Amino acid sequence: MTKVMTSPGKYVQGKKVIEEMRDYIKDLGTKALIIADPIVEELFFDQLEVGLTNFDYEIEYFNGECSKVEIKRLEEKAVEKGAEMVIGMGGGKTLDTAKAAAHYADLPVVIVPTIAATDAPCSALSVIYTEEGVFEEYLFLPKNPDVVIVDTKIVAQAPVRFLVSGMGDALATYFEAAASALTKTTAMSGGAPTMTAQNLAELCYNTLLKYGESAKKAAEAGVVTEALEKIVEANTLLSGLGFESGGLAAAHAIHNGFTVLEETHAKTHGEKVAYSTLVQMVLEDRDPAEIEMVMNFCRRIGLPTTLADLGITDVSEEKILQVAEASCAEDETIHNMPFAVDAEMVKDAILAVDAL
Repeated sequence: MTKVMTSPGKYVQGKKVIEEMRDYIKDLGTKALIIADPIVEELFFDQLEVGLTNFDYEIEYFNGECSKVEIKRLEEKAVEKGAEMVIGMGGGKTLDTAKAAAHYADLPVVIVPTIAATDAPCSALSVIYTEEGVFEEYLFLPKNPDVVIVDTKIVAQAPVRFLVSGMGDALATYFEAAASALTKTTAMSGGAPTMTAQNLAELCYNTLLKYGESAKKAAEAGVVTEALEKIVEANTLLSGLGFESGGLAAAHAIHNGFTVLEETHAKTHGEKVAYSTLVQMVLEDRDPAEIEMVMNFCRRIGLPTTLADLGITDVSEEKILQVAEASCAEDETIHNMPFAVDAEMVKDAILAVDAL
């Protein structure tokens, strides 16, 4: 069976690297369309101006949802402005939108995350939502971003919740890759999981457990430490490579299921994925001690371990069955599990985690 490993063209991480970004992207051109939130421009314009010395660029504001309508709008802006590259700067949905818009405009893309909240920056994937924020589909892109630039000083100054959310997203990487390895299912890379991806996924998991709490404390103080650097790399690079070339399974499918409940929309991607990882562990009948260890880790760093933590206070079997049915949709990654999974099983596992 053919194995495939995929990765961004270049990954750059460090304190104040945004001020050096021209050195890493100059081969792509000198005219850029920057897709960013207004708050990103307000906070980081001075550093961006230094980093893009001698570049011609315009900033276009992201409307908040990675929808087909928004992607089309920004694709047309890039073409209209004669951009030679698209630079996405902000959180996961901004970055996914920039990747998709660059793809349709046939331009290289540079990704500059301002938070370490998901593994979106490195992937050749955009998660598409409706304009109302309900998961719609995955858009598989032909290549990974050309350059990913992560300024850890910026990440350290972001709200701590985002770093913790990134740990929730990264937490799923090892468990989903392990399940995919058993089925040898084709990963998003286009081939079977590689040994490298499996080991990166395990390194991601071990890094979270060892350095997660220390990194959170550093972020609370707004400082960059080696623990923070390690967790940013785990959240962004290790998780990105691990999920894309190692495979997805139940956890992300269950996350997608939770998006059908409006009360979960205030929760981040990683917060929903963390709870969904616990659900996958219950489905797999993993050792109760292992489940308890992961659950305690989530509690210590502030990730959801109950349905109430996800904003679901009015719990009914019918409501949770809606989540489970969406999780088990025909094309969902839950079917990469090494055993057949149906909605009734998922519903019971979701409620079991809540009870635990």
